Amino acid sequence: MSHTNIVTIGIDLGKNTFHVVGFDATGAIILRKKRSRNQLEQSLANVPACLIGMEACSGAHHLGRKLEKLGHQVRLLPAQYVKPYLKGHKNDFRDAEAITEATQRPTMRFVPLKSAEQLDLQALHRVRSRLVTQRTAVINQIRGFLLERGLPVRQGAAALRLALPQILSAPKDNLSPRVIQLIQDLAEDWRHLDRRVASMTKEIDELADQDPHCRRLMSAPGVGPIISSAMVAAIGTGDAFHKGRDFAAWLGLVPKQISTGDRTILGRISRRGNRYLRTLFIQGARAVLLQRQSWPRHGFGAWWRQRPSGSTPMSWLLPWPQNSRAWPGACSQRAVTTTPTSWAAPHKKQGRKGRSKVRSGRHNNPPRFARRKGRMEKRFHRHF
Repeated sequence: MSHTNIVTIGIDLGKNTFHVVGFDATGAIILRKKRSRNQLEQSLANVPACLIGMEACSGAHHLGRKLEKLGHQVRLLPAQYVKPYLKGHKNDFRDAEAITEATQRPTMRFVPLKSAEQLDLQALHRVRSRLVTQRTAVINQIRGFLLERGLPVRQGAAALRLALPQILSAPKDNLSPRVIQLIQDLAEDWRHLDRRVASMTKEIDELADQDPHCRRLMSAPGVGPIISSAMVAAIGTGDAFHKGRDFAAWLGLVPKQISTGDRTILGRISRRGNRYLRTLFIQGARAVLLQRQSWPRHGFGAWWRQRPSGSTPMSWLLPWPQNSRAWPGACSQRAVTTTPTSWAAPHKKQGRKGRSKVRSGRHNNPPRFARRKGRMEKRFHRHF
């Protein structure tokens, strides 16, 4: 690449080949090349420092760190934000051109580059999550084999762990020797997975204790080593977010908005972003909610008493990450002013015979959500 007037470069990443498109200051295409993995870094080393855009996919963070060492300014884009800039039929050069177009947009939201330490921590969490999933599958399979033979076991892994030795030591007529051997093998797999999960958890705990950002996050109620380390692995220092409400919206813990005109319609939480991290936050919030004796230690009781009258416990608690004071860039210190979502008036549609029909949908069907709200209230008040 001998072009000296390249301003922006878009790279469509692949496993072995990469397609490169370069724009000049006027937006004209002056570069269209296909490079192998070994040729790409050497070719970009001969280009003057410019803006390089790539989709945030596998290998993008590693390549981005290498290109930054060459003096380039690297921007990673979510793939769904690149799609609107694709013109015509899809091919790799068109994809690279769309990436270049999207990279130049001043309002584009980019993905921060992750360090090698963040990727290592993220790999630990993914392996641990897989092991937990496999352990759950083994437990469910043991429970299913016993239930098929008329031996139900109380819900929970601890109950099955206590009941299993007694069931295997005193086999009944409905358990054949082959099934007993299968269950014993599954129990051994269960113990092996327990040891693997415990080893991964211990390693994550040690890393969280050594990281200052994790220690600061763990000062928030309901946040432990798992949540804090997963948060650091996902967003780093949180500089991409101006306030905690932006982080809650990115995580998918805020109501999904489907508004038009003067009608504001808020549905259930959007559930976008990092599903694993969102699940951890919801479990942490649930743990804080159910442990009432711990409220005075972190001031949660005073904050709970300030909630709007008539709001449900879970709807008031779920957006709590946006109020955390433990994260400098991603969490503001301003108090939240969440109000209960009001039901939108059902839209009336004129029928064929002149009768008005009410259009039923997910966002204008109050009775179903009211019943769910009532069940949540009853479940909450059982604990207090």
